[in-house]
Amino acid sequence: MKSIKVIVAGPRGKMGSEALRMIESSETLELVACLDRKNGGKQVKEIEELPNMDAMIYEDAEQCFSEIDADVLVDLTTPEYGYKHTKLALQHNIRPVVGTTGFKPEQLEELRELAESKGLGTIIAPNFAVGAVLMMQFAKWAAKYFPDVEIIEKHHDQKLDAPSGTAVKTAELIEEVRESKQQGHPEEKETMQGARGANHDGIHIHSVRLPGLVAHQEVMFGSPGQSLTIKHDSYHRGSFMSGVEMAVKEVMRLDTLVYGLENIME
Repeated sequence: MKSIKVIVAGPRGKMGSEALRMIESSETLELVACLDRKNGGKQVKEIEELPNMDAMIYEDAEQCFSEIDADVLVDLTTPEYGYKHTKLALQHNIRPVVGTTGFKPEQLEELRELAESKGLGTIIAPNFAVGAVLMMQFAKWAAKYFPDVEIIEKHHDQKLDAPSGTAVKTAELIEEVRESKQQGHPEEKETMQGARGANHDGIHIHSVRLPGLVAHQEVMFGSPGQSLTIKHDSYHRGSFMSGVEMAVKEVMRLDTLVYGLENIME
């Protein structure tokens, strides 16, 4: 089987470092370059303990995409750079797989139009952990029967966006099947602003940020005399890599933008 040639953006980050190790152990993926704001001109093996990875590091995305023959860009950076890299990759006929949350709706639509005009697959996923995707799908199913629901998401204290992309995606999936309603007492009053969290169509979302956490979410449903909690925990960033590998392989078969890993899972 022909290998899939991959560029990784953000190799020094914790997710990027895990992606490099996943590619190293894969029989079908081949690392051909990395994008990094530092270490331009060095080889990956010079900054990571990966002695067999001699792919070059670029600081300039335009130069990288122009000089390197690649099939897929795996971007695990920030919303700002993720958007720029995704757009530039598509312009160079490279298929993006993006694990960065925080894209604006208008950015997603622009990237979708560009992907379809080029006939190139693009996958943007708020969460690459298969268990987290199942948690979101189970929550959508449960919301048909338990319309009173709140979301608690917990992440490490270096995460930039709140609420998380996973929490927002969960609320959007629930919104598809749940009749809109405001939860809690109709005359409730916050004595401290923000105590009830963010509000998405009446669904309250609470964000926790603490060192030691990785990625955790609880979807709590309540009904007279009973409650249901659907919970997922990622204790290590390696938990996301099976989803990244799945997306890299699947994006080669697509000709449009797909938002959410659940859309490529059977």
